[in-house]
Amino acid sequence: MRFFTPEAFAFAAALPVVVVFYLLKRKRVVKLVSSTLLWEKFLAETQASSPFQRLRHNWLMILQLLLLALVVLGLARPYFAGDTPPSRLRVMILDASASMGATDESPNRFELARREALKWVDGLRDNDRMVVLWSGPVTEVKQSATASKLALRRALEACTLTDGPTRLGEAFKLAETLVRDQADDEIHLFSDGAFPILDGFENRRLPVVYHRIGRRLDNRGLVSLDVRANPDNPAQRAIFASVANPGTNEVSANVELSFAGRSLETRLVTLPATNTQPLVFLADQDRDGAFTVRLTDADDLAADNAATIASLLPRTVNVLLVTRGNRFMEKALRAAPGARLTVAGQLLDDAPGFDVVVLDQVSPVVWPRCGVLAFGVMPTNWFEVTGRVEAPPLVDWRGTHPVLRYVSFDNVQVSEAVGVKTPGWGKALLDSPQTPLMVAGQRERRRVVWVGFDALQSTWPLRVSFPIFMANAVEWLDPANANAANLLVNPGDPLRLPLPRGVASVRVTGPDRVAHDLPTLQQSAEFTYGATLKRGLYQVLAGTNEYTFCVNLLDAAETDVRPRDELPFGLYDRVKAATVRQANLELWRWFALGGLLLLLFEWWFYHRRTA
Repeated sequence: MRFFTPEAFAFAAALPVVVVFYLLKRKRVVKLVSSTLLWEKFLAETQASSPFQRLRHNWLMILQLLLLALVVLGLARPYFAGDTPPSRLRVMILDASASMGATDESPNRFELARREALKWVDGLRDNDRMVVLWSGPVTEVKQSATASKLALRRALEACTLTDGPTRLGEAFKLAETLVRDQADDEIHLFSDGAFPILDGFENRRLPVVYHRIGRRLDNRGLVSLDVRANPDNPAQRAIFASVANPGTNEVSANVELSFAGRSLETRLVTLPATNTQPLVFLADQDRDGAFTVRLTDADDLAADNAATIASLLPRTVNVLLVTRGNRFMEKALRAAPGARLTVAGQLLDDAPGFDVVVLDQVSPVVWPRCGVLAFGVMPTNWFEVTGRVEAPPLVDWRGTHPVLRYVSFDNVQVSEAVGVKTPGWGKALLDSPQTPLMVAGQRERRRVVWVGFDALQSTWPLRVSFPIFMANAVEWLDPANANAANLLVNPGDPLRLPLPRGVASVRVTGPDRVAHDLPTLQQSAEFTYGATLKRGLYQVLAGTNEYTFCVNLLDAAETDVRPRDELPFGLYDRVKAATVRQANLELWRWFALGGLLLLLFEWWFYHRRTA
């Protein structure tokens, strides 16, 4: 047992004073008291002539001594110390991702996490410090290390919930720099654990205290959404959606499709347990607009119940093929949907009037400003060339990228390729052990697909995947489709759009219908807006141009709102949720209660004897 205020034991000096009062002779003084039961014996006694008398057994003195002892112990504030070590610095990470908006807690998980964090602020000792980190789509330091409880409370109250995924890896990297090589420091995470495995922390031995938030899993959500032309009817659009059911029971859900606020179709679907159900809708479209897919049934999380995607009417794509006679490539491009092909032997300018330029082993005099598909040619500043590679094997390709959708490189052989290093502006789509063979990305505000070998020096043109690849590449490189893809944004990612000349300000209207007029930088060719933490439609007015951005969650990890008992740090490391234990339990209330019971006992005993 320990004491918060041991100096209060100085009041124990009053105990012998009580005894001295009972040793002194009494002087008769008339006093009005509530009870004379304990005083009758002394009133009947004769007063000794000496100043002191023999101490006799007296229940009143015993009660007074006991009551005084209880008061002294209460003032000393005794407590049982817990076994948790003291901490000099606590780094509080508050998860503000979409799953923390689940309503299985009142009013939601995020507010409960904030209340729990505020309790830790209230229990902060004078010599301790605390840091507040807000972890949503990005990580922000809401309060640097301080011992001021007022500043910490303000920082926590300023934190808001988002509709985006959490990136706790960034938060832990920042927290690690604060607690490194400090034995008593701790990282406190307030989260439901709805995030992917955290790689790179297996051997760090971070002092993480995981405060699990949430009670149940009752949620379904949209995890993917795409729109394309209907292959059977070009006048229609095909909307592809996926609905995830992370629960262990099969459930039914009503899914509604709407266009520009007008309901088109409602469908009842059955969602298998712990699985994803794909859906395909067909709809007519007579103008540019946005399709919305919505789950109309209520569940614990509303952020993933709706998603919107912009859909632009299909138009003709002007394609220029610069080649010295590749008939396979020419036939594949003529078969691409919506493509109008022009063939040339050389490119002397930047190809004005064309949407896509395909370069087949021909270096242009001036590189085009539109989308580029280049076979075996490149500017010198695109890549770092490492040499030539003979007969490179094709070992891996990214089938999830739009350019390689439904494309397979089985039984494809390449005789020779250019060896390069993957650049920072692109992503390798096709790999060999020595070099990437295909790279796609965006450079100088245009999309680029680069193939590091001559198609005629391979067996690829003889495979069915070749015309599929050419059609995918034309569609992906088309500036109109590229702009449409830029209109689909994840929460927390910035909105980017080309800025017309002479525009001094841009008006942005978010899902809350509040308009913000933002000034633009002089001579800036692009506008960037980063306040996209809420799901919904963002209307942007730049001069006479209007844009509609769709911000959607579409994240399977956030849809699975099951509270985790353990945090996965890599494949082999786990952090279990903290349990509630009483530490530094004060006992003064029990001593005060004992004193009160003594007074009540004396009152009861007196009335019982006099009744």
